[in-house]
Amino acid sequence: MIRVLLADDHPLVRQGLRAVFDTVTDIDVAGEASDGHQALRQAVELQPDVIVMDLQLPGLHGIDATRQIQTQVPHAAVLVLTMFEDDATVFAAVQAGALGYLVKGADAADIIAAVRAAASGQPIFGAALASRLRTWFATPPTQNIPFPQLTPRERDILDHLAAGLTNAQIGQRLHLSSKTVANNITAILAKLHLTQRSQAIIQARDAGLGRPH
Repeated sequence: MIRVLLADDHPLVRQGLRAVFDTVTDIDVAGEASDGHQALRQAVELQPDVIVMDLQLPGLHGIDATRQIQTQVPHAAVLVLTMFEDDATVFAAVQAGALGYLVKGADAADIIAAVRAAASGQPIFGAALASRLRTWFATPPTQNIPFPQLTPRERDILDHLAAGLTNAQIGQRLHLSSKTVANNITAILAKLHLTQRSQAIIQARDAGLGRPH
């Protein structure tokens, strides 16, 4: 029996996934998590075989949660199921330790097959993503990711910062406290070797960040 943990902040998504797995006899939903911190706790407590992980989780970003889960529960395979398929996000998830990556909208058969593959240790990606991965191996994609020294959360905060949002507004968008946002901005400035918020905004906009959200 493959024991699965569902990590998604939308109850209807979790309900839909449960319905999918209820159609087969070899997959059991061991638990659910609605935010990143809960996903990490549940992974440690439940020791699932596969974690179906959304990325835009409140509290702790799915990529950060994946990285920590791989450290604390190394036998658990993380299968990302998200709306995002841009190169930077896919590559960041793979770097964090995700064994598979599917885009929401995949049909039930593909999701079931992906969980089974992940449980047996086989990487699983959609056809388009697999093709892009082969290209990445030939040409390292980190050159195309703005500010690769930043974590996904820091890059997301910098993106919102460049869009002109205040700390409070960024926190509201990303489900973070203003203090957490401020701490991340301090880390961003240190990593970019900058001293002023305005300098970070200029560099971010030059790199293409800060588009309207």
